[in-house]
Amino acid sequence: GKSTLLKVLTGIILPDKGEVYRGGKITALLELGTGFNFELTGIENIYLNGMLLGMDKKEIDDKLNDIVSFSELGDFIYEPLKTYSSGMVMRLAFSIAINADPDCFIVDEALAVGDAHFQQKCIRKFKEFKENGGSIIFVSHDMNAVRILCDRVILLNRGNIIDEGEPEKVTNSYNLLLAKLNGENEGIILKDKDRSYGTFDVKIEEVNIRGYESKTNIISSGEYCNLEIKIRAFKNIYDATVGFLIKDRFGQDIFGINTSLLGKKLHFKEGKSYKLAFSFPLNFAPGKYTVTVAIHKGQVHSEGCYHWVDNITQFQVAGFKEKIFTGLVYLPIKKFEICEI
Repeated sequence: GKSTLLKVLTGIILPDKGEVYRGGKITALLELGTGFNFELTGIENIYLNGMLLGMDKKEIDDKLNDIVSFSELGDFIYEPLKTYSSGMVMRLAFSIAINADPDCFIVDEALAVGDAHFQQKCIRKFKEFKENGGSIIFVSHDMNAVRILCDRVILLNRGNIIDEGEPEKVTNSYNLLLAKLNGENEGIILKDKDRSYGTFDVKIEEVNIRGYESKTNIISSGEYCNLEIKIRAFKNIYDATVGFLIKDRFGQDIFGINTSLLGKKLHFKEGKSYKLAFSFPLNFAPGKYTVTVAIHKGQVHSEGCYHWVDNITQFQVAGFKEKIFTGLVYLPIKKFEICEI
């Protein structure tokens, strides 16, 4: 229903009923290759696609260098599109669309192809466009991209709105939907109070993270920490998995691990309580982080979720105990060499 809705918004197809009100210039980047002739060169397609987006020849002439420069296609701009990879087609399509000066930019999963460098470049362009007063309608299954780009999120399933609101709230509902779509998870229920869900055959009761030295949840970068998870079983459970996911203040997934990936098999007895502890060096950059915890079958929670709690606890990394670094995480450098060549 998502792609169909975008086609209705852009006027490519007409709705069977209801009305769509549009204001300002809308530019869309929908199915890859839409509006291109693959027998023509990149330059020729800039004029063809640009005119389809509402630009006249003079406007395209004025923006041609900016479009070619942003696409980073080099001499390939003079080659037919049939010789392009899907990533190269995406580069050209995005470069034309963003330079068409729209008031609203509609994007349907277009950033799923292409290399990481150009995807980052597109994200920066999105942010710049938004800061300058532009609106973006962005469709994606990439939850990190949704959290970074979006102020408001709508979750669709079979053409119906399932949830709507803040990115963190709706992405949690998306995880719940994935779990429910699995046949093994028909007994899953949602607790609105803490945005947790599962069958509750095993329940997460408490989660704490503390530094070895700080003894608090304010931990130095490089300091070892202990993540404790207290659970209680309400049924006999065999081959269960317990895992956690750490997110930064933007909701981006930074690190996750579970007992299945660690090669550990867990069995819980009905009526018994358990405490699990994960110890690791917290090689994160200073900042605020949250912890999401889940108990499930297999390697991923969608295989059979007993209990998932989003952002159940938080902690802060302050200062450096070991090496000072830039970025999100510290990677230990085991070896450095220099030689004259």
